[in-house]
Amino acid sequence: MSQEDVKSALLKTIEGLQANPNASKVIFRAETELVENVRCQGKVRNFPPMFTDEPPELAGGDTGMNPVELILVALGTCQEVMYSAYASVMGIPLESVKCNLKGNLDLKGLFGLDPNVPAGYTRISYETELKSSASAEQLRQLVQTVEKHCPVLDTLQRPMQVEGKVNANGAPLSLDAAAE
Repeated sequence: MSQEDVKSALLKTIEGLQANPNASKVIFRAETELVENVRCQGKVRNFPPMFTDEPPELAGGDTGMNPVELILVALGTCQEVMYSAYASVMGIPLESVKCNLKGNLDLKGLFGLDPNVPAGYTRISYETELKSSASAEQLRQLVQTVEKHCPVLDTLQRPMQVEGKVNANGAPLSLDAAAE
């Protein structure tokens, strides 16, 4: 698919949303399941399942990326998609986009060894390498647009509601000990 094809597809979607603003609300879904030990599979749409695992020091077989690595991959690839999309719409030539990402995680939080240490990342950093014949000003505008509209970056930076429930043996499990 060429940059013009990307631009055409995106502009068609934008025009459709302008004509029918209610069509902008979408839901993405995934199903995951523990396979064995700490190896899991994830299913999205009609794609073959993907597998996650942990490195040996975290009881895994090292047969796939672990979930926190997937967060880094999600951020990097979302940035790359957004650069491609916006560059095509803005008419900015783009030869390549690559992201190098790093997540700092303190295992004391994951293992509950220190109540003051979060279980997840304490910091994520990334460096994006763009190759383009565009002017520095065009690239600055592209970067500002991508940084403002990247869904994964926005999700990681903005507080949002995440809720869940647990069913055990086919029945809802109350997480409130007083309710049992």
